[in-house]
Amino acid sequence: MQPVTRYAKSGDVHIAYQVFGDGPINLILAPYFVSNIEVYWEHPAVARWLLRLASFARVAVFDKRGTGMSDRVPELPGLDQRMDDLRAVMDAANMQEAAPLGASEGASLAALFAATYPARSRALILYGGFAQFSSWLPTEKAFADFLAYIDQFWGSGASSAVFFPSLADDPAGEQWMGRFERLGASPAAATALMHMNSQIDISNILPTIRVPTLVMHRTGDKAINVEGGRYLAEHIPGARYIELPGIDHPPFFGDNADLIADAIEEFLTGAQAPIMVDRVLATVLFTDIVGSTEKAAALGDRRWRDLLDAHHATIRRNLDRFRGREVKTTGDGILAAFDGPARGVRCACAIADEVRSLGIEIRAGLHTGECEISDADVGGIAVHIGARVAALAGAGEVLVSNTVKELVAGSALRFDDRGNQSLKGVPGEWRIFAVGR
Repeated sequence: MQPVTRYAKSGDVHIAYQVFGDGPINLILAPYFVSNIEVYWEHPAVARWLLRLASFARVAVFDKRGTGMSDRVPELPGLDQRMDDLRAVMDAANMQEAAPLGASEGASLAALFAATYPARSRALILYGGFAQFSSWLPTEKAFADFLAYIDQFWGSGASSAVFFPSLADDPAGEQWMGRFERLGASPAAATALMHMNSQIDISNILPTIRVPTLVMHRTGDKAINVEGGRYLAEHIPGARYIELPGIDHPPFFGDNADLIADAIEEFLTGAQAPIMVDRVLATVLFTDIVGSTEKAAALGDRRWRDLLDAHHATIRRNLDRFRGREVKTTGDGILAAFDGPARGVRCACAIADEVRSLGIEIRAGLHTGECEISDADVGGIAVHIGARVAALAGAGEVLVSNTVKELVAGSALRFDDRGNQSLKGVPGEWRIFAVGR
């Protein structure tokens, strides 16, 4: 359940805010370009990330005036009025001192607040931020294009392709982003905000920040150039800088979202998060029967069930032989995991060879990556990649990703290069190899 939304008074304006968590440290999130604190909780990844912060801090989030659940105003505010709103939320939440966490445009507000009110700023965290607007939209054309998007497509969620491109093929993510846009600001308000944002330049105040500061940025951030984060870190005295891989802009999306939250906790508490053995490096194997629908129709239900039983028995015998773990059956195939990639490859080849005696062919694909492990399942992007690799295989083929090939160097396994391939739903191109047998 999401926290209760309350209102703080900033002058004559009501500022919507929420408070959650009961940790010993106060943390206040400076808003994005637009926001809606209730829509945050409608996306599982966002909710999970916010609750991760709440595991070590008492967290406040709010919508700045003119956006989200806060009052609409005749004229949208500059950074000075936004600081008033942040301070009003701290007062209402009984936070005499807090660490401002500013992401994206909110980083400018958080940095200015820390410089202006160091006594109320325990520390400062800046993620995906910038000192100058040019780090966001560097040219007049880029700015005009974004304004055109607001005018013509605001509320569609199509901007998710820029802000979190790793989820570009996720309809639910685009739908959530569209709702976030519509309930974050009207098109006119969003346009006015962008004109205000285009004037942002806090370069000169950075050397005046004296509170402990952590700056983080993803190297491939598609929305805010990584040079924006590097500039912040170089010009804030004593700032600690962490650069992470990734193309997503918000901290709560992307494979290393947990690492970002971990870094924030360590910075604020001086302690590492407890190590949870729920993510391990593993090799995943997917198999399925080629032409299974036609085979089932030709055999009839009873004979097809008998064939499937023999197929599953062959797979399980080889999993035992190569120390693989059966995760689940997938109708006419199986998902398995191995703690060594070479064993996974050899197991796949043995299965592909042995099932031929049953009058069938399988296709198989393997990938090695970090997986989320539970008693009954494995998950994570590595599993999706493994499934996509398998989908490229032909009858009797065992395909592997370049990651697997590199990890089995010296194993005497042979591979044929199949070149770079696009994997549906997975960013970038992947080098694929067929196992020689």
